[in-house]
Amino acid sequence: MTETPRASIILGITGGIAAYKAAELARLLVKAGYAVQPVMTAAATHFIGPATLQALTGRPVLTELWGRPPTPTLPTSGEGANAGSKPINDGMDHIHASREADLIVVAPATADFMARLAHGRADDLLSTLCLARACPLMLAPAMNREMWANRATQRNLAQLIEDGVHIIGPDSGEQACGETGLGRMREPQAIFDAVAAMLFDGVLAGKRVLITAGPTYEPIDPVRGITNLSSGKMGYALAAAAREAGAAVTLVSGPTALATPAGVARLNVTTASEMFDAVMERIAGQDVFISVAAVADYRPTEAGAHKIKKSEQPLTLALTPNKDILASVAALPKAPFCVGFAAETEKLLEHAEAKRRKKRVPMLVANLAQHTLGADQAEVVVLDDQGSQTLPPADKLTQARRIVVHLARLLR
Repeated sequence: MTETPRASIILGITGGIAAYKAAELARLLVKAGYAVQPVMTAAATHFIGPATLQALTGRPVLTELWGRPPTPTLPTSGEGANAGSKPINDGMDHIHASREADLIVVAPATADFMARLAHGRADDLLSTLCLARACPLMLAPAMNREMWANRATQRNLAQLIEDGVHIIGPDSGEQACGETGLGRMREPQAIFDAVAAMLFDGVLAGKRVLITAGPTYEPIDPVRGITNLSSGKMGYALAAAAREAGAAVTLVSGPTALATPAGVARLNVTTASEMFDAVMERIAGQDVFISVAAVADYRPTEAGAHKIKKSEQPLTLALTPNKDILASVAALPKAPFCVGFAAETEKLLEHAEAKRRKKRVPMLVANLAQHTLGADQAEVVVLDDQGSQTLPPADKLTQARRIVVHLARLLR
């Protein structure tokens, strides 16, 4: 059975040196499960060969408005979509292609192409698709710094923004002409993230998600305890991202001062045992369980009823292992889709994959604890049955959205 793509995207490439980056963008989109139809202007073919885009997307590159055979239709994300859709031979390919797309992305978008769009011109296939579209349009500008700063370009930019076109970039940096300044196309990963965010709504619609977050606290006596440096920020970011994606989210949280994300049901716990009980009481009927909390592996065998007085003698604590929440959920007869987290200090991939296999979870997110615990930024690695994927550094909400996109793809 052919898998229905999560969304259909027209990837437009215009004639600039940054066109070579479109190949990496196409690869990222296809890997994430999007159906990608490349469309190139005549000028773009001087910078990158259509065969490259065809090989990456599995679709013939469209370049001609006239004198070409009917276009294979894009599978859509709706009911009945399939890779065997028949072309419609009525000469209105530009209308059909724009109607079937969920998004048109033009990367790079040259100054000339932006000017033509701002003035409503439709003198080649790509500009015609953009004008005939019934979906959002995103442009990733790329040009010389002086061209970008030119008043005409800025007028066109203002008009496009007013018309509802989404603009990502440009960046500042060294340019192909040898000059340095604003005008570089955003990197493919940044464009991909923008695309994923735009198409983010509803990827978990109808799903019930249970998430654990924050540290646990194991009392030694009434004033002391065993805990860790987890801030809860990643778990709360994932709760917010899953809610944004349309899921009904329940958050079981250890001690933290973070505000509850909008629309999320929160239950506060303190100890690992309390978190275990709260999860097991609520796991029935959940579609996804995301174990982000930094749960204490051990607790004092006996907690003192009164404060332990300081003395000059060594103090020995007897510790008892806590129940493994993630492994217990994954072992249930009707277990939800389980996502684990691993904070390591060395041999990240080796230890994370060993944990994933031991606990028998289909997806695990790993990071180096010394770089992310308590921090606002994170670099993580996502591991699943297909291998591993490093997500470049970003704020934790951005990373959470990336993780949810990956999760949604695996759920299908």
